[in-house]
Amino acid sequence: MQMVERRFPGVILLASVNADRIFSAGTVVLGLLAGAFLGTAIIGAY
Repeated sequence: MQMVERRFPGVILLASVNADRIFSAGTVVLGLLAGAFLGTAIIGAY
């Protein structure tokens, strides 16, 4: 890993940015799924 860090210093930054994007996208998807579940639960109750 140290060799990669020395030869490609931007790889660490790129990996951290991509991890942040994956986390953000996952949070949005989880929120949409939770909203859909609650919506069907509320509408289905009537």
